[in-house]
Amino acid sequence: MTARKPSQPLAQSGAPEHAPSTASSATLADHFETLFSQDPDPWGYRTRWYERRKRAQLLASLPSERYANAFEPACANGELSAELAARCDRLLCTDVSAAAVAHARDRLAALTHVAVQNTSIPAAWPDGRFDLIVLSEIGYYLDDRALRETIDRAAASLTDGGTLIASHWRHPEGDYLRSGDEVHRLLAAALQERFAWSRLLRHEEEDFVVEVWSPDSRSVARREGLRP
Repeated sequence: MTARKPSQPLAQSGAPEHAPSTASSATLADHFETLFSQDPDPWGYRTRWYERRKRAQLLASLPSERYANAFEPACANGELSAELAARCDRLLCTDVSAAAVAHARDRLAALTHVAVQNTSIPAAWPDGRFDLIVLSEIGYYLDDRALRETIDRAAASLTDGGTLIASHWRHPEGDYLRSGDEVHRLLAAALQERFAWSRLLRHEEEDFVVEVWSPDSRSVARREGLRP
């Protein structure tokens, strides 16, 4: 799920920022189902240089060359998933929209190590442990409780040396419950203060931010033995 104005606002978008949302997963599913039923690429993932460049920045920010088992919720039509798949032995992608899942399955059909499921987080968080979790353009759509639970479930399911990467648009949109900057502030508060994870990278531009978190505080150079 990404932003940039293809859509009508969610019904609850007038709620004060940080207030508990009255939206259910069904409301979100309906919202994104409408978008992806009308357009298989509502944010121009396949056509916009902005999106291709942002994906390249996200992929370059990953501290490991390869990952054994990755999880990407809110995979939309699978454009980021296709590039993540080249770095992963196994990749699980999910989205709340059945139409988005259908587009993603078409996009990823040749990649037998990738599974795409029609589920929502945090309620249907998958079992198992992951060494990579990707939270891209999703945090603003989750109400306070759902965002807290998503962070908790991510922390519980990430392996000791794993990577959590988050990326969000920094401008207001009509269907957001909070700004991208607020999503990253809440992530930092939880991951640093409650779980004592380290922020390995923050890449900030006028339009988007990318952050990398891990229980393993070592830099890429230290991981590769280039420095003690």
